Amino acid sequence: MQIIHTIQELRQWRKSAGTVAFVPTMGNLHEGHLALVREAKKRADNVVVSIFVNRLQFGQGEDFDQYPRTLQQDADKLKGEGVAVVFAPDEKALYPHVAQRYNVEPPNLQNELCGKFRPGHFRGVATVVSKLFNIVEPQLACFGKKDYQQLAVIQGFVEDLNVNIEIVPVDTGRAPDGLALSSRNQYLSETERAEAPHLYRELCIMAEAIKAGNLDYAGLENAATAALVQSGWVVDYIEVRHAGSLEVAHAGDKQVVILAAARLGKTRLIDNIEVDLS
Repeated sequence: MQIIHTIQELRQWRKSAGTVAFVPTMGNLHEGHLALVREAKKRADNVVVSIFVNRLQFGQGEDFDQYPRTLQQDADKLKGEGVAVVFAPDEKALYPHVAQRYNVEPPNLQNELCGKFRPGHFRGVATVVSKLFNIVEPQLACFGKKDYQQLAVIQGFVEDLNVNIEIVPVDTGRAPDGLALSSRNQYLSETERAEAPHLYRELCIMAEAIKAGNLDYAGLENAATAALVQSGWVVDYIEVRHAGSLEVAHAGDKQVVILAAARLGKTRLIDNIEVDLS
């Protein structure tokens, strides 16, 4: 396995690499990331994993400076999975100017759900992913469904900008108690970690109610929010949306997704469940 830090070296390697599957990450890898790598490995000759903490997707007061940088540990894990290349560029390589002058601007979806609480986040995600796509030139790229809104934004710009890359969604990795795997879980105290699966349990309750015919989405959202608040959470949102467009769900939609973001102490957790009503 090679660890490559420069765009020039990566492009030189790419010339003779055959088919490439790509997994973009910010590092501090956990089992959820490795599941993406394993799916990628099934689909191409070589897997490239990028490790880059992207300043553009962090808002004011967020944890950019504190975000764990664990390149050597990450590389050891990826070597064990048979990854061909870890691409770990310097920030000046990806952003040669003091400020990024050209950005990929998502539609109004970027200002809803998580975007309402993290202004500019999805512009930063779409911009860095487009840069990495241009550098790595993969045939396909794997993204986790835990970041459901991010996945929708990336699928949207790939379609609208005619990017010749297949986007492969991969199911959310979970701990045995249901908590969605996330690098931010390590910020939870012992007490908070014990409470954290409550978010997923509330989404499961909503999903079962919807499957049973309860389409009072606002009522279900309010009940789940109240249950979490009573247990000490600060809820950013719990919403039922159309699974494809992420527009507000309506009775008659056959594919919906329940999305949530809430905070335990200083840690913000996100999760979602897809519901098939067809």
